[in-house]
Amino acid sequence: MAITDIPIFSMLRTRLDWAQTRQRMLAENVANSDTPNYRARDLAPLKFPEPSQIAAATVSNVNLARTEGGHFGLIGGNRQFSESKASYDVRPTGNAVNLEEEMMKVAANQMDYQAASALYTRSLGLIKTAIGKR
Repeated sequence: MAITDIPIFSMLRTRLDWAQTRQRMLAENVANSDTPNYRARDLAPLKFPEPSQIAAATVSNVNLARTEGGHFGLIGGNRQFSESKASYDVRPTGNAVNLEEEMMKVAANQMDYQAASALYTRSLGLIKTAIGKR
């Protein structure tokens, strides 16, 4: 079995490739921040198959529980968090790039890339340990 056949490695490699492509697009947005009529572009979020499609194992839901009277309970019930998008004005030249927003995306993308890279490295280390090559 090749390493690329292991689902975690193929998913991490896909994530790393996606982050690299997104970084290139975000850099183009920043570089063209003064170009007339330029619109910022971004990649669609990466979607992986549901875990039930990959493996037969089921994952149970985790719920908060108060084990003692002094503990804080969940306030407001189950919340669904969503990302709010602020709309920014288009400049008179027609450019719609917001540098602050683009730099926030760059920083978040960098953190995602580093996390995926660290996971990939550690997973390789575990496999090396398992086969006795460490």
